[in-house]
Amino acid sequence: MTETHASMQKSDTTFADYDVDPRIVEALAEKGIVAPFPIQAMTLPVALAGHDIIGQAKTGTGKTLGFGIPALQRTAAPGEEAYEALGEAKGKPQVLIVAPTRELAVQVAGDLEMASRKRAVRIVQIYGGRAYEPQIEALQKGADVIVGTAGRLIDLLNQGHLDLRYVRTVVLDEADEMLDLGFLPDVEKLLSATPASRHTMLFSATMPGAVVSLARRYMTQPTHIRAADPDDDGATVKAIKQVVYRAHALDKVEVLARLLQANGRGLTVVFARTKRTAAKVSDDLRERGFAAGAIHGDLGQGAREQALRAFRTGKIDILVATDVAARGIDVEDVTHVVNYQCPEDEKTYLHRIGRTGRAGKTGTAVTFVDWDDLPRWSLIDKALDLGYPEPQETYSSSPHLYEDLDIPAGTKGRLPRDQRTRAGLEAETLEDLGETGKKPASGGRDGGRGGRDGGRGGRDGGRGGERRRSGASDSSGEGTSEPREPRAPRAESAEGEAAPRRNRNRRRRRSGGGSGEGAAPAQAQPAGE
Repeated sequence: MTETHASMQKSDTTFADYDVDPRIVEALAEKGIVAPFPIQAMTLPVALAGHDIIGQAKTGTGKTLGFGIPALQRTAAPGEEAYEALGEAKGKPQVLIVAPTRELAVQVAGDLEMASRKRAVRIVQIYGGRAYEPQIEALQKGADVIVGTAGRLIDLLNQGHLDLRYVRTVVLDEADEMLDLGFLPDVEKLLSATPASRHTMLFSATMPGAVVSLARRYMTQPTHIRAADPDDDGATVKAIKQVVYRAHALDKVEVLARLLQANGRGLTVVFARTKRTAAKVSDDLRERGFAAGAIHGDLGQGAREQALRAFRTGKIDILVATDVAARGIDVEDVTHVVNYQCPEDEKTYLHRIGRTGRAGKTGTAVTFVDWDDLPRWSLIDKALDLGYPEPQETYSSSPHLYEDLDIPAGTKGRLPRDQRTRAGLEAETLEDLGETGKKPASGGRDGGRGGRDGGRGGRDGGRGGERRRSGASDSSGEGTSEPREPRAPRAESAEGEAAPRRNRNRRRRRSGGGSGEGAAPAQAQPAGE
């Protein structure tokens, strides 16, 4: 395996300097994308030549176009001479891109649609949380590029709606995240359904053993391209200012509200560990006058996409999210990331703060550490050598809070009315994506309560996104830090305030026993679930 290293410094070349289709170059230029980032500059010559690639780069380095441009260039679009030569393969997928989460799949598909605007390439998104019928109909009409998540792809493959026999290019994006979510077996099944002669590109921020083994089994003499800053130790992004505070649980919303009024604060992502906290913080911020929205596993897919669209278009400038968002949000100009709840480990910390300081820009990451989180934070700090083993105790009135984050003096915990200028979440359309809790007509694994991709028990649908095989996480793929609400007990004790007793007729004993002394105790009704 050949290994190539790329500096993170911006390339002096342009996409036009490579053997890239002029129509793709033109489409990118119209969006102001002219010079490739290092991972793109190193990937393009190798990928365009048809060699398999293992791309290793931290989040925010621009790897989507690194694999997207070669994939699009190898795709024949309707109306082109090469398309007519496909024969029976016309209308069948030529490119398969697998992502770990719905949000990442949407982002990748959006980038590809932008790069292919000058061509008639048909890009179809296949992921859970949406109705089956539109996706099946799109496949039947003809799809050239498929971007999706493993659960729904497997389901449509098993149902016979997805034909991967003519795929030329396969891309595995964020392979290490797919490993974490338990999807590598599904990925292997998808790869087995594609031709052995395919061109394969695998991208991953880290290279755990299972990902390396996958590459060895399914790739042919891959070139390993590693994009890294020579001045960076590979852990944290130097462009991000990192601040850590020991905050009191009852004061955190107040601290957050003042932090969000800092000078220069733009789009902001606030991370919580649990769905309940994400929803509550979002509600609290809206009540205080901020334009905020939430994305977490208890929201339907329509509401999740509504919040992301509102965030991308600036209708809201604060997105409160659980860690599922760290694997899929790629929004330009995020200036601040706030860890409202301490992350589980150093990997989660890096994923979270990686939402800012992207594409060469600077950002600020603020982490709140509760008293109970100090042991967990100590491990994160030691692993990343951050230099904050004992975070400074901080309250909403602490002078250093205002100094550290450039918050204007006198700022309070409510946004002044004259600054409430954004349209808000309600200004963004909430799409009706169909009912994913219903089983598809063919009875695939993707539907119903027990489906892998739909309903409350689904791996990729209903109340969340991708779910781990172990069942340890909730259906959003948000990990064990996102526990479900406990089920109500089926019966309460005799002294509890539980379900009402069943009405029944008592029978007196002829022996003269009291009305109930000798009777068996009443059975409690099951509590409603």
